[in-house]
Amino acid sequence: MQDGTITFITMRLADSIPEEVILRWERERLEYLRSRGIESADWRDGRLELTGTERSKFDRHFHRLREDELDTCRGACQLRDVTAAETVADSLLHFDEDRYLMGDFIVMPNHVHLLAVFPTGDLMRKQCYSWMKYTATLINRFNGDRGTLWQEEPFDHLVRSEEQLTYLRNYIAQNPTKAGLKPGEYHYRQSTHPF
Repeated sequence: MQDGTITFITMRLADSIPEEVILRWERERLEYLRSRGIESADWRDGRLELTGTERSKFDRHFHRLREDELDTCRGACQLRDVTAAETVADSLLHFDEDRYLMGDFIVMPNHVHLLAVFPTGDLMRKQCYSWMKYTATLINRFNGDRGTLWQEEPFDHLVRSEEQLTYLRNYIAQNPTKAGLKPGEYHYRQSTHPF
């Protein structure tokens, strides 16, 4: 991540994508690379052998699979609960204009999408971990649960153009409709920041 740039982040609940789906995607990634003459035991290494255009196509395809899977609302969907969703939203806004600038965000039943600007990549990683740890503690307490709530590694993507920013803002705003959610099953916030 480049310091001070707009970043699109997705955080998902640990049970939002079944293990068999993740394993299928691992196989599909390796098959994709093999079909292009790249033999690799780990798709992450093989991906680096793709040309820039092919790598972008690869990334778009598998990111789309992940987003479509998240929108099926699998798992316990603990963020469908209004109290849980508000806990996440309040946490995202807590240090707005202090540690980061928070853009648009959506709290879906099993994942969160947000746009934000962080002074450094290191602060972004620390803040994501802080959001997940804090909200997991509170949500688990509300539900009388213990254990892992969030998937460890959030997905982040640098926003590279005004067109991409517009696309991502629209994506966030339209995500509940795409997933077939009703009002009250998600928490959407449109940013007041100019980016």
